[in-house]
Amino acid sequence: MATATLVTKPLPAHPLPRKPLPAGWPRERYESHHRRLKAMRLAIALLDTGVYRPEQATNRRIRGTAADIGVHAPSDTTCRLVRALLYDHC
Repeated sequence: MATATLVTKPLPAHPLPRKPLPAGWPRERYESHHRRLKAMRLAIALLDTGVYRPEQATNRRIRGTAADIGVHAPSDTTCRLVRALLYDHC
């Protein structure tokens, strides 16, 4: 009986083209939007590397992953958001 192996290809960091955000929003809304996008990119990258639990995602590991995928080092707030996304995934 043959064993099937699953071969996966890593996804690009930005699979969809970016669109400009609508003008007129308060600055805080733009910052929040970009923080959530960055946290989502980092959470996906961590899941791809085998980090599935929030307690495995230390600030150091999250920042190391950010450097690996070419994203600026996240703030403590963004790191907390990444862990919250991983918690929701569990």
